[in-house]
Amino acid sequence: MKTGLWIARRFSFARKRFRIINVISAISLAGIVIGVSTLLVVMSVLNGFQQLARDLFITIDSPVQLVPLKGRSLTVSDSLLRSLRSIEGVGTAEPFAEGEAILSTRDKSELVIVKGLSDAAHRRLIQQTHASHPFFTGETIAAGELLAYRTDLYAFKKVKIFSPELISFGLESLSEPYMLPALTIPETTVSSVFSLQKIFDDRYVLTSDRFAQKILLLGSGVYSGIDIRGTKSGANEALIGSLRKWLAESPLKNSCRMRSLDEKYSAVFAVMKLEKWVSFGVLMLIILVASLSLTGALAMTAIDKQRELFYLRCMGLEKPQFLAIFIIQGGMTGVVGAAAGAFIAWSICTLQELFGIVKLPSKSAFIIDAYPVSMQVNDFVAVAITAVLLCLAVSLYPARKAAQIATSHSLDLKTN
Repeated sequence: MKTGLWIARRFSFARKRFRIINVISAISLAGIVIGVSTLLVVMSVLNGFQQLARDLFITIDSPVQLVPLKGRSLTVSDSLLRSLRSIEGVGTAEPFAEGEAILSTRDKSELVIVKGLSDAAHRRLIQQTHASHPFFTGETIAAGELLAYRTDLYAFKKVKIFSPELISFGLESLSEPYMLPALTIPETTVSSVFSLQKIFDDRYVLTSDRFAQKILLLGSGVYSGIDIRGTKSGANEALIGSLRKWLAESPLKNSCRMRSLDEKYSAVFAVMKLEKWVSFGVLMLIILVASLSLTGALAMTAIDKQRELFYLRCMGLEKPQFLAIFIIQGGMTGVVGAAAGAFIAWSICTLQELFGIVKLPSKSAFIIDAYPVSMQVNDFVAVAITAVLLCLAVSLYPARKAAQIATSHSLDLKTN
């Protein structure tokens, strides 16, 4: 292998008699460099949009939630909250009440999702979004922008909001009239309209946890789950692992489960991951085409080096060693191209991350003005390994041809 590496390096970098071989080799290398760098930049931008979506989701939701295994509610005690907050890596643990409800105005009705936030969670939301005033106060609500547009909601407008459970309760009361006095449809006022993320803007209504419990017919101390946030941003995998380990040793393991943000919005993130790997497959064709041109370059090198191959055979090299020479030569091209492409992609993404050089087409249509990027080591490793493997694969055919030329008896006559 050491001998093959030395000879392959000589074949790659020594001066060749035919300039066309140099040109084809340079084109192959340039194609691999461009393909790797382009693919990594695109994947980093798609990662950036995924990270942006996560950042927008966790304005209202948390990276991980403790939710009931069955049913729609669980009883939250102070001791449970203290136990969660004592886990290493946990920053906050706040209960929330969430469920579907019907929002009704004089002429329009809409099925919405009500989320009740604790006072601490409400203060964090105000701070994180840099809001100049509270989203809601007391028993008022805040409506998403798209929802408000469809139902003609505005500040101080009166609305009624009730859950499907109230309707079921009302149907039961028809046969039991003494339950009728308990039937009251909550009426409230729109306090504000917010714009955070399309899913929230389209369906969500925010209010206090106490009023949400009233709407969803949840008793005192009964919630839909607990929002859990870590002390460090971006360390979500470690946080989820710690929480699941805690739950496995807790009495709640048979009644509750940990739900990550990716699990709650699995459809959204699945589409984004699909886009990323489809882009990987399509742009990998650029590298494949460049790798195929490497086949021609190696084949021409084998023809150009017939005399040298004969001398090497006379020195005792066998067919496997000739195969190794050209496979290593192709692998060297892949390694150099992948390394150069990865460095160029890293440089471009770093500049974009620091200075936002490439702007989005319409600043008013997005909450950011430049393309986001998020470089992941796994992407760089996957692209580099795939590029090198492709170069090794396309080197097999010219390597076999070179070995046939080197071991052919007709080469003796041609050399003489």
